[in-house]
Amino acid sequence: MTVAGNLFTRNDLDRSVNSSANIVGYPMGAVKEQSANLYATKLAEQGFVTVSVDTSFWGGSDGEPRNAVLPDVYSETFSAVVDYLSTQDFVDRERIGVLGICGSGSFVISAAKIDPRMKAIATTSMYDMGAVNRNGLRRSQNVEQRKELIAAAVQQRQIEVDGGEIQYTGGTPHEITAESTPVDIEFFDFYRTPRGEFTPEGSSPNLTTHPTLSSNTKFMNFYPFNDIDTISPRPMLFISGDQAHSREFSEDAYALAAEPKELFWVPGAGHVDLYDRVELIPFDKLTRFF
Repeated sequence: MTVAGNLFTRNDLDRSVNSSANIVGYPMGAVKEQSANLYATKLAEQGFVTVSVDTSFWGGSDGEPRNAVLPDVYSETFSAVVDYLSTQDFVDRERIGVLGICGSGSFVISAAKIDPRMKAIATTSMYDMGAVNRNGLRRSQNVEQRKELIAAAVQQRQIEVDGGEIQYTGGTPHEITAESTPVDIEFFDFYRTPRGEFTPEGSSPNLTTHPTLSSNTKFMNFYPFNDIDTISPRPMLFISGDQAHSREFSEDAYALAAEPKELFWVPGAGHVDLYDRVELIPFDKLTRFF
């Protein structure tokens, strides 16, 4: 399976010197052009070689059906980029870091646990895609509700086995109503407005952020924070807005991780603010960390 990425370097990069490199993953359900390219550009301006990457089944990367959920393969995407960077003679293979935004934060942690070539691991506005699918935000979903979701996914899987059409689930709403939640509105303001709209390669903007219904429950078997302490002594940095609805996941990861680790709060920032609000994203903090 071919993985698609964008490589960023400073125009004046001295390719005779081995440079530090970073890999940037985007929010779950997006593509590298949404948020990841911005982070990669800003880090490249600081002298890093950076790659923004589409996880398998999304954007320009291979994988059928499109928008399938396979978290282990998502994590493997980041190791594949390490493979690529390690073959570039202008990259120091001993200084490759990873940065995951939103859902990719949990994927880079999963990858780093079994790929020690990732020397420094950072996340911003992280979502634990396993926990949120099992339990909902702030544990608002009980086991019976979880079982109902599993039953619906398996029913849809059987429909597809029998030749029926693929159905999609979750993701960002396409319109705001009186019943819309603050979280719905926050995501809508990014994905469904010119701020973050993008037509993914080989896909439709109507499918942006929407995984396949039959596969989405695979996240329920995804436990990225198990054994997170084994990443030590490689450093970890968790960045979250202090107003973010997702802050619980950065707090959980920080509590379970071993030293060296840091939990950094961005005052006044919400979850999606750290996708693209350059005046809020602490690029100086990330530069010092990497």
